Amino acid sequence: MNKYVVILAAGKGTRMKSKLYKVLHQVCGKSMVEHVVDAAQGTNPDKIVTVVGNGASDVKSVLAGKSEFAFQKEQLGTGHAVLATADLLKNLSGYTIVTTGDTPLFTAATFNELFEQHIQHKNSATVLTAIVKDPFGYGRIIRDAAGNVLRIVEQKDCSASESAINEINTGVFCFDNKELFSALQKVTNHNAQKEYYLTDVLEIMREKGLVVGACQMADYTESLGVNDRIALAEATKLMQRRINEQHMKNGVTLIDPANTYIDCDVQIGSDTIIEPNVVIKGNTIIGNECYIASGSRLVNARIGNNVTITSSTIVDSTMHDRSDIGPNSHLRPKSEIMSGAHIGNFVEVKKATIGENTKLGHLTYVGDATLGKDINVGCGTIFSNYDGVEKLHTNVGDHTFIGAGSTLIAPVNIADHAFIAADSTITKDVAKYDMAIARGRQVNKEGYWHKLPLAKNKAWD
Repeated sequence: MNKYVVILAAGKGTRMKSKLYKVLHQVCGKSMVEHVVDAAQGTNPDKIVTVVGNGASDVKSVLAGKSEFAFQKEQLGTGHAVLATADLLKNLSGYTIVTTGDTPLFTAATFNELFEQHIQHKNSATVLTAIVKDPFGYGRIIRDAAGNVLRIVEQKDCSASESAINEINTGVFCFDNKELFSALQKVTNHNAQKEYYLTDVLEIMREKGLVVGACQMADYTESLGVNDRIALAEATKLMQRRINEQHMKNGVTLIDPANTYIDCDVQIGSDTIIEPNVVIKGNTIIGNECYIASGSRLVNARIGNNVTITSSTIVDSTMHDRSDIGPNSHLRPKSEIMSGAHIGNFVEVKKATIGENTKLGHLTYVGDATLGKDINVGCGTIFSNYDGVEKLHTNVGDHTFIGAGSTLIAPVNIADHAFIAADSTITKDVAKYDMAIARGRQVNKEGYWHKLPLAKNKAWD
């Protein structure tokens, strides 16, 4: 039997106080609605349909290739939103989960359990429920003697005995698809909000003699809905804990998990150690037995095995096996650090390749360059890559020595085994085995002190 998932994502989310539509706010590197779609994909559905309205083009752009879309022109309630999918779903046989795009913590395992219980018990509708310690504010699940759902009672309508019930409605449902659309035709908006409620479908089905069951989820925190920035922070914290625990189960040491921030798509090898206050984002991949020290930030980085990163920033760049960087250095996009290379203190590399075992000890800028292997780059060296109009490239051969304080003005080529004398400004190519010296001769002016007005002041003598 076919399976479908409908995701309600048409609301603007005014309580977020944001120009960004609510479901597009991110949790651990991915928008909330993407998290929901990813969980839905884990059920291997025949269709995922996302209902869009506010910010429809932005939501479609984010979910392109992952979902089909239905447009809800006016937001007239959850029942009205599901009805917007009729052209795509109403004539299909199968089972349909309806969930919302602002619940990023749901997992594929929970959605699969809901499908399985719904099918196993041959329900026409199944409510996903949870047990909570404090149910205040939630709709309570009222069951009959057989355990089926009689009704859902909202907080404001609860009697004293109903208020004591701690099984709540999570807002997620599974339906027989054709029965769902049949019942939606009978839903009215005769209520204070003048909206068409999806929950009214349950009563319509019961009046028809159909079975409405419940599936009680194991972890109620999955059902957290995000309506404001406070809930967004809570969802992020819960998701971060889930991510970090999975990495630790896989053999990664997080010295202080509560203060380690890792996005959901990051991959980390075993025996890697990560200190507190490290941020790892995007599609970063880290190998085995690395050490990442406090204060580091990695974004879409590719890190090999046995790499050490000390309080440094790496963005859209690669570090190969046994290389190291830091403290306080920066790899800007399109940088590649080859095996065994050393990037020391306060070094910036941009769109450059640093060859095997090459050393950039400290206080150096390398931009738009290719450096070979076994090169020593002295302190304070600058690769001057911009002529005011375009970025130009510098090539440095293997086994070259670049003295401290040198400036290499692109475009320039330095051959293998060449030498650059300290404090030189290089504007011409240097041939193999040659030494380039490009600086003025030292001149000492004898007795210059005595020509200065300060010389008359004994305090300066």
